[in-house]
Amino acid sequence: MGVILMLPGIDHHVRQDGDERTVWMMHPDGSWARATAAGFLDSPTVHQGGTRRLWDALERVRNRLNSEGGLPVYGARVTITPDGVTTLSRGGWSVTL
Repeated sequence: MGVILMLPGIDHHVRQDGDERTVWMMHPDGSWARATAAGFLDSPTVHQGGTRRLWDALERVRNRLNSEGGLPVYGARVTITPDGVTTLSRGGWSVTL
């Protein structure tokens, strides 16, 4: 599933200075990640802190996307109860928001 579904509330910021790019991820619980890459194809240097490892969560999503060609949320069935509980499901995967 996407990192937004796994960890809702993450704020993202991106800065580019020439070829160098920096991405920040911040969560209201105090967790954060900062990744900086010197060039377009360079692997980023990542720093993160707080109770959740935001960059690690993003990497799990990216690895799944790259290895399977998609995420389970694509084509998911949506169920919304009268009290607003939303469940997404596809195959054996599901998440309740």
